[in-house]
Amino acid sequence: MEHFETTTEALPSLESASAKEIAEAVAEVLDSKKGRDIKVLHVEDKTVIAEYFVLCTGNSSTQIKALAGEVEYRLQQRGLTPYGIEGRDNNSWLIVDYSNVIVHIFSRESREFYNLDKLYAD
Repeated sequence: MEHFETTTEALPSLESASAKEIAEAVAEVLDSKKGRDIKVLHVEDKTVIAEYFVLCTGNSSTQIKALAGEVEYRLQQRGLTPYGIEGRDNNSWLIVDYSNVIVHIFSRESREFYNLDKLYAD
């Protein structure tokens, strides 16, 4: 029987990372937790509130909360704490705010309704 060694090598800190690097790190976390239809939108020319939006769809309210929790946890491990999280009492849309990167995790219905993909498309 072979023995495989697992390493828990720490990922590099994101404390001095660019907004693009943070957005890409968020997208990787969402993908690893089976988030669907993940998009990273560069919105700097369209709004003053952020440089990037990361959009993702969850299959259920439970998964939406789990995706947001995982983003918060994994980025905290890399030195970033969100400025705020909105929608914890909401079952259809959660926002995790990293100032220059805002993460939107939707139910399918909410994503279609708000249509940020089209509103902020490049």
